[in-house]
Amino acid sequence: MKNEVHPYTQWVDLASRQLGGQVLQSSDDFFAEMENLIKPEAPVFIDGKYTDRGKWMDGWESRRKREEGHDWAILRLGAAGNIVGFNVCTRFFAGNAPKQISIEACYSAETPNADTEWTMLIEQLDVQPDSDNFIDVGHGTDSIWSHLRLNIFPDGGVARLRVYGKAVLNKDWLLPNEPVDLAAVSNGARPLMCSDMFFSSMNNLLMPGRGVNMGDGWETKRRRGGRETDWIIIALAAPGTLHKVCVDTAYFKGNFPHSFTLDALYMPSGEVHPDSAWQPVIERQLLSADSEHFYRNEVINTEQVFTHIRLSIYPDGGVSRLRVIGYPVSEE
Repeated sequence: MKNEVHPYTQWVDLASRQLGGQVLQSSDDFFAEMENLIKPEAPVFIDGKYTDRGKWMDGWESRRKREEGHDWAILRLGAAGNIVGFNVCTRFFAGNAPKQISIEACYSAETPNADTEWTMLIEQLDVQPDSDNFIDVGHGTDSIWSHLRLNIFPDGGVARLRVYGKAVLNKDWLLPNEPVDLAAVSNGARPLMCSDMFFSSMNNLLMPGRGVNMGDGWETKRRRGGRETDWIIIALAAPGTLHKVCVDTAYFKGNFPHSFTLDALYMPSGEVHPDSAWQPVIERQLLSADSEHFYRNEVINTEQVFTHIRLSIYPDGGVSRLRVIGYPVSEE
């Protein structure tokens, strides 16, 4: 689903394997393994490919049910957080998609069991075969969830389940005065907008770990005139002071930016846009290929609290990861 056009562009897939999402169990995955539900890449169809159980399918597929009931799969989100919507993708499941689905959620420090109390997020509704099925949560978006149960009625196949939302930083887990990566998706940061993401998604910039290849980063197209710079705007995980930055160009060798700047602003409410009252955090710095670049002494405004940052790259190119280490402050 590279550069997928959908209504949740500003939100992150909380079930992503990159964040540590996992499919824990299912009622049945006879034809296709439940783990496929959260594969990061788009589903594919390979004509003529079969296994000893039937047609190979890139998704989760149960056998045809011959008794009462329905099938289900339980997922642990890679990061607990607020959920705003889903994509129950049935791509390539044309004659074998479920007729209906529902989705339940819970918050639990343990693996769900028979005593777990589930909350219904999406009541039973029809889904279209061989399609992206985007579904708004519509209520309870401030609640924090850690696990989901996808129910399919009565049986069939789902290619992917995308869970769009925002991770929530668990401040109770922090030690006193512990620094935090305020630009990490897993802590609650999320990209709001960017000038361009032709080659790869802006979400990659804030993912855990180092990038695994050139496609695992944020890369813009080659510009031929027009604006001076490409940029990305990020809502920080929490309001905080900024003290150390890492700009990683891993795997970007012939297409890394020449240089970058980092700006920030404090705007706890209201709409943030490229022409907001940004303040410099790091003045323009040169970058090099396939390297981590660390900045501490170059960071200015270390006493000021910010809610958003803007990374500008000159003139274009690719950045694998951005880390912004600082101290969250209470919003009270």
